[in-house]
Amino acid sequence: MGRGTLRIYLGAAPGVGKTYAMLAEAHRRVERGTDCVVALVEHHDRPRTEVMLHGLEQIPRSEIDYRSAVFTEMDVDAVLERAPAVALVDELAHTNVPGSRNAKRWQDVEELLKAGIDVISTVNIQHLESLGDVVESITGVRQQETVPDEVVRRADQIELVDMSPQALRRRMAHGNIYQPDKLDAALSNYFRPGNLTALRELALLWTADRVDEYLQQYRGEHNIRTTWQARERIVVGLTGGPEGRTLIRRASRMAAKGSGSEILAVYIARSDGLTSASPKELAVQRTLVEDVGGTFHHVIGDDIPAALLEFARGVNATQIVLGSSRRKTWQYIYGPGVGATVARESGPDLDVHIVTHEEVAKGRGLPIARGARLGRARIVGGWLVGVGGSVLLALLLLSLENGPGLANDVLLFLFLTVAAALLGGLRPALASAAVGTLLLNYWFTPPTHTLTVQDPENFVAIVIFFAVAVAVSSVVDLAARRTHQAARLRAESEILSFLAGSVLRGETALDALLERVRETFAMESVALLERASDVDPWTCAGSVGPAPVARPDDADVDMPVGDNMALALSGRVLPAEDRRVLGAFAAQAAVVLDRQRLVSEADRARRLAEGNRIRTALLAAVSHDLRTPLAGIKAAVSSLRSDDVAWSPEDEAELLEGIEDGADRLDHLVGNLLDMSRLQTGTVTPLIREIDLDEVVPMALGGVPEGSVDLDIPETLPMVAVDPGLLERVVANVVENAVKYSPGGEPIAVAASALGERVELRVVDRGRGVPDEAKERIFEPFQRYGDAPRGAGVGLGLAVSRGFAEAMGGTLDAEDTPGGGLTMVLTLTAAPGREPAQDRAVLPAEATS
Repeated sequence: MGRGTLRIYLGAAPGVGKTYAMLAEAHRRVERGTDCVVALVEHHDRPRTEVMLHGLEQIPRSEIDYRSAVFTEMDVDAVLERAPAVALVDELAHTNVPGSRNAKRWQDVEELLKAGIDVISTVNIQHLESLGDVVESITGVRQQETVPDEVVRRADQIELVDMSPQALRRRMAHGNIYQPDKLDAALSNYFRPGNLTALRELALLWTADRVDEYLQQYRGEHNIRTTWQARERIVVGLTGGPEGRTLIRRASRMAAKGSGSEILAVYIARSDGLTSASPKELAVQRTLVEDVGGTFHHVIGDDIPAALLEFARGVNATQIVLGSSRRKTWQYIYGPGVGATVARESGPDLDVHIVTHEEVAKGRGLPIARGARLGRARIVGGWLVGVGGSVLLALLLLSLENGPGLANDVLLFLFLTVAAALLGGLRPALASAAVGTLLLNYWFTPPTHTLTVQDPENFVAIVIFFAVAVAVSSVVDLAARRTHQAARLRAESEILSFLAGSVLRGETALDALLERVRETFAMESVALLERASDVDPWTCAGSVGPAPVARPDDADVDMPVGDNMALALSGRVLPAEDRRVLGAFAAQAAVVLDRQRLVSEADRARRLAEGNRIRTALLAAVSHDLRTPLAGIKAAVSSLRSDDVAWSPEDEAELLEGIEDGADRLDHLVGNLLDMSRLQTGTVTPLIREIDLDEVVPMALGGVPEGSVDLDIPETLPMVAVDPGLLERVVANVVENAVKYSPGGEPIAVAASALGERVELRVVDRGRGVPDEAKERIFEPFQRYGDAPRGAGVGLGLAVSRGFAEAMGGTLDAEDTPGGGLTMVLTLTAAPGREPAQDRAVLPAEATS
């Protein structure tokens, strides 16, 4: 009998519907006539799941006595005896009760599979053994029940059961997952939106890796050799050719495998000749790079492999992606190519990926450049070919008994002269022509071994040889110079095009522009300097790179911008032809600086307008909200001082109580106004120390009616690093606000919990809540939501609370309360050195089983 197949429903989180999906699959198979039984399913009292068990045969469980209690587990022997075609086994990571046949449920499943029984099971992503530390860092809960990854990977089928965090929380709020008494604790701790989103991402990534394994297996079984590109800081080398789009997309798929990966596409323009770069194609590729979240860089470099490696190491890259060469076979006589050179010189710190594409070996669009700025190796080669080659050719011809004749000798020497011109330029070619003329005259023109020429025809041949050699050398050198000029103009036009594009896009980052200057001209540092007048000292408006200069006179290159501004570069001296492009960069830098200052002034004007708005609101508050309690106090005092009325002791007590209440309200309003003023002026300086929440929170509840708050602060909470005075004001304001909006007679809940290095205090009310679009607006000064009575305050409580929370390094946010209402979440930093207890994070038992 063959081994059974294993199908697993992998859940992103508890409650997404794994068991329900498994039971639905069982019903489909039963309808098709498959012998399917329920070996073990946990429905956790969920009505919808329990209904799905109807109509399915269930194997009775075995009972095990352990520590004076009776537990039930799957009866493996009964399932083996029944020998169904398919068995349903829920919660693959479950740990069996001591005394069971196997320690883990997945071992029970392994027995069923060996017996030829197909098994359908379920497991949550947090129960995979390799993800235990990751899940604990996210949720603050260590999963005690795990299953080896290999057990799940060996499954014949894995189906991801997924659900958005918002939908899952709604299901919980509707009571479809947990009982009401467990609901608030679960939503406040394990089932927070951030936790669910992170678990969902883990499940998607893990499943994607498994899909890759299936794909590789399929390709191997079907002997598929063609590339199927299914999916890290990565540098993409672009040539401006059509293969660039393929490289960018390939790099994007590589970056998608690691969180936080970055793509940097770089085009290196050679300054010594034409390239096959198309400005239109480069513009398309730049847009594509930006669409996939990467950045585009334009660099000028004479040695493309060296410039590419220098750029990659400068940005701390880990991988380089290059395209296979578009050269034809014969073009490799010019050298091994950029890809092979980069791969050879990259060293162990850089991985080089050579990506194939449709343009491989189809030839480059334009011939390889022959520029006037030749490297030392080519110049030396030109001299060796022109002078050394001529001498060797003469020795070779002299060694022949019957030479090819003077005409052929002239053509051979002319060939060496042309080769010297192609390699080393004009000077080696002229030297080759001169040496060739002397050798022809001395060794091959009668009378030999003298510099005289007896036959006039031979004299004419030698003169024509020298003239042709000089003419060919001049033409080749002129073509190289024109090629260099065309390349320079093209490179400049590309840079100016990108610069104009940045102007049109409204890019205002001065540092980014200066970094572009540093990359383009391969400088060490770039600084934009300015001064108020000719006699004032220079100041630095912006700089990039190490040790920027403080004065234009100290720079290797300085480009004036007007009378009192200059762009100063350090690293090397630029040739004169580069200053035209540098001037464009300098002008753009001045424009960007002016734009930044205008934006700053606009922001300052906006802040002044905001201040005026706050002052206007403050005047309104003083004119109305502060006068209301004052009017009440004055009326009560005037009544008490009146001689016309004889007040009874009860009336006097009531008037005095009104005075006291008005004074308290007035004190509270003035306190909030002063606190808001301190926050606006930035004079809040918290005195941070370690303290327990249960020392501060009860003191903050003194201003609310007794019995209006249900307080739940576990003693096992870690201490928090806060300013106790500011924390008390925050809690008091938030709690008073919650009590004010809570329905009459229904207390609000104040509960604390620890999550990793954070401690959260949640204030939960059951009022009418706040729409999502208004959740941030309620934290603005002088804002009161809905129809709050005018005498209820000036709308500063939540604004002051958030300001104080942020001053202490915490946050204050608003969330919806499941079932209706608003929950204020105050997040604080846990004090180091005291680990929270494991039982502090509340998680229903079935979520960890």
